[in-house]
Amino acid sequence: MIQRDTVDLSDQQRLVRDSIREICADFDAAYWREKDSEGEYPHEFAEALADHGWFGVLIPEEYGGAGMGTPETVVMMEEIAASGGGFSAAQAIHGGIYNSVSLVGYGSAELKADLLPKVADGEISIQAFGLTEPNAGSDSTAIETRARKEGEKYVIDGQKIWTSRVDASDYLVLMARTTPREEVEKRTRGISMFLVDIDEALSNGYLEIEAIEKTASNAVHSYECWFEGLRVPEDRLIGEEGRGFYQMLDGLNEERLVIAAECVGLGEAALDAGVAYANQREVFGRSIGKNQAIQHPLAAAYARVQAAKAVVYNGADAAASESGADLGARANVAKYLASEAAFEAADAAVQTHGGFGIAREYDVERYFREARLTRLVPITQQLALNFLGENVLGMERSY
Repeated sequence: MIQRDTVDLSDQQRLVRDSIREICADFDAAYWREKDSEGEYPHEFAEALADHGWFGVLIPEEYGGAGMGTPETVVMMEEIAASGGGFSAAQAIHGGIYNSVSLVGYGSAELKADLLPKVADGEISIQAFGLTEPNAGSDSTAIETRARKEGEKYVIDGQKIWTSRVDASDYLVLMARTTPREEVEKRTRGISMFLVDIDEALSNGYLEIEAIEKTASNAVHSYECWFEGLRVPEDRLIGEEGRGFYQMLDGLNEERLVIAAECVGLGEAALDAGVAYANQREVFGRSIGKNQAIQHPLAAAYARVQAAKAVVYNGADAAASESGADLGARANVAKYLASEAAFEAADAAVQTHGGFGIAREYDVERYFREARLTRLVPITQQLALNFLGENVLGMERSY
């Protein structure tokens, strides 16, 4: 194993690290290799985390959650990715943790009392989040899914793409326009947030889904969703009508730091596999790890991963005291550096394996596919740089 304990942790962070490591020990690389190959959601892994209360890591104690914060969650998600599960393992349960944050912050007292304890103990899950549309990707305010009020219900029509974990979730947090874009003063207004019962929507014919075939994170399924006449009770509106976009942004920087931690864990998993192979593989009577052509790319990638890790953990520590553009700068730097570091680590691991680098049994090709994905989600590297250029360097808006 490569040296991973390179940042100072609080007592609570160490408790999280040790607990998650113990759970992940039951799900080795072979488990994740099979899930990726078969395209199966890791139900056993998700259930193990749920049984130990980890879906409630960010839910306040008054609702049965752990009441922890970003410093603990970055540890949790880095450990999951580094265990051999990679980015897919972390993303398999990421939504179940972060989609409850909107309920905590903006849900009605009744909604929170009803659902949050059930999320915390694993009885139900809110794994899916519906935002992206065919004509609204990076520009989220361009969504066309429409919700109109009829009596005590909202009727929703529209289409979403890249909505993940619909098959592994009880509820979907859905973003829809309650006021058309051309009728609002600012394009960020007029968007609302709803909680949708997935089984109910499917059984009533209000929702149709179709899986999107993809080459990375095959165990975490993504869907195209069509909503036609979907009826949502008014008490399932989360927060204030027309303020959903701002509610979505609240906590976004903290979540981005956690995704950066998942990238760090992915890079560590790739490096661990690359170093292990370099030490045992012999060519010309000596291990290939004795050659600088093998050592240096792995060592350089390790340095980059650990540098990104330091930025991630510093950002997580600052999350309690900073907000707005200051925390946004930390989050976007962390996401950019961690994605690049993960990709370089996975690339070095594949190169170390030579021809076996593309063989599924050695896992590094899976890490490479996932590392490439991290440069696209949840935002592209270019958008992270756009934020830094405008908000940190003081340059003109570029988009």
